[in-house]
Amino acid sequence: MVEHSVFEDILRRGESTTIEFKRCGSRPERDSLETICSFANRNGGSLFLGVTDSGEIQGIPYQNLLEIERNLINCTCNPDLFNMPPSLEFEQIEYGGQWVLRVWVPPTQGVYRFKGRVYDRLADADIVLKADTQIASLYLRKYSIFTEQHIFPHLRIEDLEPGLIDKCRQIASSRRPGHPWAEMDDMELLRSAQLYTRDIETGAEGLNRAAALLLGRREVVLAACPAYKTDAVFRERQADRYDDRETVRDNLVTAYGTLRDFCAKHLLDPFYLEGDRRVSVRDIVVREMVSNTLIHREFTSPFPAKLIIDESGFRTENASRALFEGRLTLSDFNPMPKNPIIASFFTQIGYAEELGSGLRNLEKYSKALLGADPVLSEGDVFVAQIPRKKGLAEGDRASGALKENTRLAVLALLEERGALSAGDVAAELHITSKTAAKYLKGLASDGLAETDGNVRTRRYFWAG
Repeated sequence: MVEHSVFEDILRRGESTTIEFKRCGSRPERDSLETICSFANRNGGSLFLGVTDSGEIQGIPYQNLLEIERNLINCTCNPDLFNMPPSLEFEQIEYGGQWVLRVWVPPTQGVYRFKGRVYDRLADADIVLKADTQIASLYLRKYSIFTEQHIFPHLRIEDLEPGLIDKCRQIASSRRPGHPWAEMDDMELLRSAQLYTRDIETGAEGLNRAAALLLGRREVVLAACPAYKTDAVFRERQADRYDDRETVRDNLVTAYGTLRDFCAKHLLDPFYLEGDRRVSVRDIVVREMVSNTLIHREFTSPFPAKLIIDESGFRTENASRALFEGRLTLSDFNPMPKNPIIASFFTQIGYAEELGSGLRNLEKYSKALLGADPVLSEGDVFVAQIPRKKGLAEGDRASGALKENTRLAVLALLEERGALSAGDVAAELHITSKTAAKYLKGLASDGLAETDGNVRTRRYFWAG
């Protein structure tokens, strides 16, 4: 049931991928049936009858509500109109003395046609899909096919990158002593990781697309997914040029290291304390952003993945097979793996954490890295972005919490060493000498440090 406050918020925000407003008299028009078809083919949605496009309530006579419901059911069950009836649920809403009929279309696995046409929902519009590739993509999204599971009967272990299986075995064993991969030979490990599988429907057996992507030689990766690549770009100022670029088409294990190093080269790593332990917020955020764009993408899509670092921030884009469209938040996030085999393999070797932890880590550490919270949007293209807060100085890209962490770190270092210069602090904490001097002067003003020497030779002594 839609509460009045929620309904008011819907009216204020307006139409979207899952919200549509329609005027309605005694019976719904054809465009309402088109919207029902497009909702059923996308992520479901709510059609509000009795509301204008601008969100103004026009209302429906109360005596017409039940007849409109019956009419919609008759239309959707008519085989001359719909190839199969989509599910509908109704809610009569009384608001301000007027009546609105909410028609909720839940998401399903079927692909629906209205008068022989396939409708899809794009933003706030119902569009007709005509191209075969568009309809094929719709079927792929609707049936949640895991394309990583496709078996290549002629793919052999010899086609995988030499030594890479053993490298992954060693990484997993070093992370978790007693890891079962330690005692397995290569074939046993591939079977255990579900990289060598059998299709119980067709009987086909062999290495699958996930194996080719994770461990294959470059030519094998491109044969399994010809369109696969990740463009990493660093732009300092000019939007139409780049200062550094890396085009990655290697297997995912190798690509992870390449993209991680690219990010480390172009992102500062501010000092950050968690309790009394320093953690690298850059490494945590980079791991989540890079692993996400490598794991949760639709590899059969021709859309090239992108990793961009520029003055606006840090973002990734990749093709997705989405069951939901819109912004992701912790409060309504329900993690669904796009490629569970690849995700599990990355978890075993420490390149990713358990499903759902990535968003929590980004929410926790992004502000410390670039000064703003992350923005994640799901759709046919998944976008993860960490905006850069404007006006942050190079040595002090931090929120108030991060500044306090840095102050405490300088204080702890001074207590440990007894005496320090600004240069000593800068070298130890990876901040500029100017920033180090600012914190040391602050400690001196608070009576926690004493100074000796002129500006060029000044040293600070612990006075606790």
